Amino acid sequence: TVGIQPARPETGYGYIQYIENKKLIKPVKTFTEKPELALAKKFLESGDFVWNSGIFIWSAKSILKAFDRYLPDMAEVFHEAATRFDSPDEEAAVKTVYSLVKNVSIDYGIMEKADNVFVVLGSFTWSDLGSWGALHDVLPKDANNNVVAADALLYETRNSIVEAPKDKLVVVQGLNGYLVGVFDNVVVVVEKDREEQFRRFVNDLRTKPNGNDYL
Repeated sequence: TVGIQPARPETGYGYIQYIENKKLIKPVKTFTEKPELALAKKFLESGDFVWNSGIFIWSAKSILKAFDRYLPDMAEVFHEAATRFDSPDEEAAVKTVYSLVKNVSIDYGIMEKADNVFVVLGSFTWSDLGSWGALHDVLPKDANNNVVAADALLYETRNSIVEAPKDKLVVVQGLNGYLVGVFDNVVVVVEKDREEQFRRFVNDLRTKPNGNDYL
């Protein structure tokens, strides 16, 4: 995989700890997906962690072997349907297979477990836009470093994101580094760099009666 030098303690990205060997391709020591903020800060302080760009380089043989080893239940479902691939029945087979396997990313399912992972350090600008903080970095901003995608009045507010439908007026005062979002029937006001809190909110909401109606 390709690693990117981290610019901030981002909780929405995966982190790769590598073993320095003065070579282009470095062995990976640990692979941690979306850490808590405190842990992300420690990763930056250590100096031997990079962001996982999600740009993977592998042979078909090696990744299939990894699926057999680390996600055997998922691999078995695909193996059983293999005779239907590359046939007129392929589309239906793919839909059936995906309905039977669990939802897991390649990062959690394989990369965190594998012992034959290597990293190449990338020297290019990169962002996966997978977090509000990343979006804030790349979107146009006002004079106070706010990203505003709403009909809004902002007072003493800096480094924030304000997003709402055009039929809503949003008034914000005294915030620094927050996301203020109006999404359908949900209003969110949260520190934009605390990406791990979004996952907590979603999990908590799912435990509430009718909570899934808001997701």
